[in-house]
Amino acid sequence: MQASVAIQVLPDAKNDEELIRIVDAVIDYIKSTGLNYYVGPFETSIEGEDYDRLMDVLKECQHVAVRAGASKVSANIKVVWEPEGEILSIERKVSKHHEG
Repeated sequence: MQASVAIQVLPDAKNDEELIRIVDAVIDYIKSTGLNYYVGPFETSIEGEDYDRLMDVLKECQHVAVRAGASKVSANIKVVWEPEGEILSIERKVSKHHEG
């Protein structure tokens, strides 16, 4: 894995239900990309080999939120990229904390 990103989408919404509906639309989009992802309580992490594709996904998350009804959207984004190497995978970072 060469790149990992995390996005916290913060749509402008009238109430909590509307906020959840918009964020769910963004998560559904992320799921549709076929990339490996992990939904957490504050952000969603996504990983892949193609840095440019991940950047396109982050950009599209903003568009999805607006199409879902947000009048504006802010986002906190984290990016780790090692073009000539490997980064820690989502599984390696969190799997030990989710074992039964």
